Amino acid sequence: MARPPLAIGTAGKIKVTGAGAAWRARCRFRDYDGVVRAMERNGTTKSGAERALKEAVRDRVRVDPTAEINPDTKLSIVAEAWWAGFSLSDKSPGTKRIYRERLDAQIIPSVGNIRCRELSVGTAERFLRAVEAKHGPALTKTARSVLSNVCSYAARLDAMTRNPVRDTSPISVKPKKGKPRALTAAGVRQLRAYVTYDQVARRRDIPDLIDIMAATGMRVGEALALVWDAVNLDAKTVEVRGTVIRIKGAGLIIKPEPKTEAGYRTLILPDWAITVLRTRRHQEALNFGELGLVFPSAVGTLRDPSNVDHQIKDAFVYAGLPDLTSHVLRKTVATLMDEAGLTARQAADQLGHAKVSMTQDTYFARKTLDTGAAKALDILAFENA
Repeated sequence: MARPPLAIGTAGKIKVTGAGAAWRARCRFRDYDGVVRAMERNGTTKSGAERALKEAVRDRVRVDPTAEINPDTKLSIVAEAWWAGFSLSDKSPGTKRIYRERLDAQIIPSVGNIRCRELSVGTAERFLRAVEAKHGPALTKTARSVLSNVCSYAARLDAMTRNPVRDTSPISVKPKKGKPRALTAAGVRQLRAYVTYDQVARRRDIPDLIDIMAATGMRVGEALALVWDAVNLDAKTVEVRGTVIRIKGAGLIIKPEPKTEAGYRTLILPDWAITVLRTRRHQEALNFGELGLVFPSAVGTLRDPSNVDHQIKDAFVYAGLPDLTSHVLRKTVATLMDEAGLTARQAADQLGHAKVSMTQDTYFARKTLDTGAAKALDILAFENA
């Protein structure tokens, strides 16, 4: 009578051979395609070799061994497999760029050679603490999210029994201290005047850009993505449709949606901003290249927001404001709206914030409030004072 075949996903009897410090454990394993294949593992002792083979059989049972991912797969391969799907998701190009950077700069170089079954909570914890010590909590928090996604992907394929990153210590990113800094109306007018005398800023086409950002509260990337087709000089409106970002391997592109859904907005411009666009920008529209950009490079192409941000910083230094960045213009717009009695909802709509709380907490400069305390506390004065 013929020997009955092994059941799918089971191993036969283990045979161990060897001597001294070289032992080999072997067995037959019937794979999920019905084919019986030989398995073997080595060890420095007889029991060690047998134990290693049993672990290999255990891990092989968890997943289809013909699949790419199994417990013996290195994390670098798992990461690339996860990335293949994530890169096709509807996440923003900026998010994809940041996640890819964390894979290439931290995760794959540090833990890429670790196999799925070897990544423990302790190993993940040590990796994250090392990243935090070198790069700070903000970058580490992103690296933790990416590694957690990779491990969740492995767990869904049974290459891991669980996601060990979820049990690592939480990473706290402390908010920046200090109240939001904003310029006064007089301060903005002075800034606008100063930068017109800055020959470097004028050569870099910065003064008009500062004017439009101060008139709208747009982000640098949004202003650089502005096209004449989105400007209606007669209706005095400008439509925010996207933002300029840099994609690795593709260069500068206009991301066809702003930072958030609330970023889609049509803004009404003040009269002085219409004058800037009509008299100083629109007359040269024919020289602005095929893209029809309001603020193009010298050759009519997109400008890098990061470079332009540094150029605006240089202009601020020239104007005697070395501690400020371009973001102060957004905070100034929000604060001036608040001081004019407009609501936080209106300010959030102007800036393109999805949450009003973001505008209130981060963009409104704190006002000096007459709470009535001063008058009530007059009673504490000495009578003869």
